[in-house]
Amino acid sequence: MTTAAEDSASSQPTGPLAQGARLERVATAGTWLEGPVWLPHRRCVRFSDIPGNRILEFSEDTGETSVYCDAAEFTNGRTLDLDGHVVQCSHGRRAVERDTGRGVSTLVDTWRGVRFNSPNDVVVKSDGTIWFTDPSYGIKKAHEGHPGECEYGDHYVFRLDPATGHVDPVVIDVEMPNGLAFSPDESLLYVADSSVEPPTGVVDPARPGGHALHVYDVYAGRHCKNGRTFAEVSPGLPDGFRVDVDGNVWTSSADSVQVFSPAGERIGRIPVPEVVSNVCFGGDDGRTLYVTATTSLYRIRTTTTDAVTVARSRTA
Repeated sequence: MTTAAEDSASSQPTGPLAQGARLERVATAGTWLEGPVWLPHRRCVRFSDIPGNRILEFSEDTGETSVYCDAAEFTNGRTLDLDGHVVQCSHGRRAVERDTGRGVSTLVDTWRGVRFNSPNDVVVKSDGTIWFTDPSYGIKKAHEGHPGECEYGDHYVFRLDPATGHVDPVVIDVEMPNGLAFSPDESLLYVADSSVEPPTGVVDPARPGGHALHVYDVYAGRHCKNGRTFAEVSPGLPDGFRVDVDGNVWTSSADSVQVFSPAGERIGRIPVPEVVSNVCFGGDDGRTLYVTATTSLYRIRTTTTDAVTVARSRTA
């Protein structure tokens, strides 16, 4: 899977990017790549090839891509907890897990005695709580998990408190919640709705089909209220995204990474020659944007960093 870096054939991007920045392909030959996270202690990006049931890593030191795990149980989104360990979503085990590098343990896989659908994306708040989306791609979409049923009958966003083990739904009105992220001060939670392309491929006319980012006010660090549409993403739909230190939202779409201001206005677009699934900030200074897009991993230099650095610095 290792490949020499190469420039994409896309046009010069615009937006909050470093001067002269160009999109660069650094790895390819995946099936459907997802869930990137930067691992600073290893100077690499870890990401998933979901249908290939593999976890991969791209090293900035060597420029090589290696297989971290080849029986991954269809892991998807991941992030780092406050201790720097990887927290990941497993379609196959229908669980949120922690990977310490010495083993993988289940953090949560049930709510009120029933299993989750297939946890998809995850963020860790500065208080250590774990927030994750639970659409049904891993139980309803071929090659992304194991066939199963929606045991609680819907698709929610949940909050897990590892200190108590309590898990509660925090967003219940997004049809197919996918990516999620907090604003820099964690007063807002953004959630992607990808229901315009349901996991079964069949649109139910009785249910809404959206392709927007939604935003919620966060009260007392745990309650989400006043949900509203932040921005519609087109072409395609929003899957994974990140928020930068200035509150701008960097989201996937069918043909690009789109950048929205905190007011929901599109201020930039980075054309990508494949359908984009997700992004993360990385590199030694945190200003390299890594992009997973269908079969390949791309990167481009920006002028900003992930909002997570701001939120966690307030509690350090």
